[in-house]
Amino acid sequence: MPKRRIAVDRETIRELTALLDETGLSEIEIEQDGQRVRVARNEAAPRSAALASAMPANLMPSIEPIASGAIEPAKHPGVVTSPMVGTAYRAPEPGVKIFVDIGSVVAIGDTLLIIEAMKTLNQIPSPRAGTVTQILVEDGQPVEFGEPLMIIE
Repeated sequence: MPKRRIAVDRETIRELTALLDETGLSEIEIEQDGQRVRVARNEAAPRSAALASAMPANLMPSIEPIASGAIEPAKHPGVVTSPMVGTAYRAPEPGVKIFVDIGSVVAIGDTLLIIEAMKTLNQIPSPRAGTVTQILVEDGQPVEFGEPLMIIE
């Protein structure tokens, strides 16, 4: 069976790139009619001549396989990243049950962990429903903005 070729709408990519610049986000993803487009800032990505001429060097579209495999956690389509700088905690307080573990099934909005920032405890909700397949932070670990926290498939 021949592989189906994905049609790339360059105007949509340009609009998403402009939106990244306007908002200061590091990545944006949209899905419409079963097709998904993700544009992310990635300084180290190899550039093709066509894409390099079409958009700024620090903004490259990223087309990732949706299937699981040996994907770098930061580039995995199911990655949940830290929305802030702080300290990650996997439980609401020491000695009590953790929010989620590997194999936990979560729904959109379920609390995955807490990030303490400036003496404020911020619950980090699940952005998607699925199963937690990897946890990339330890309890009490400092995290940076955009750092991968876990993967939900």
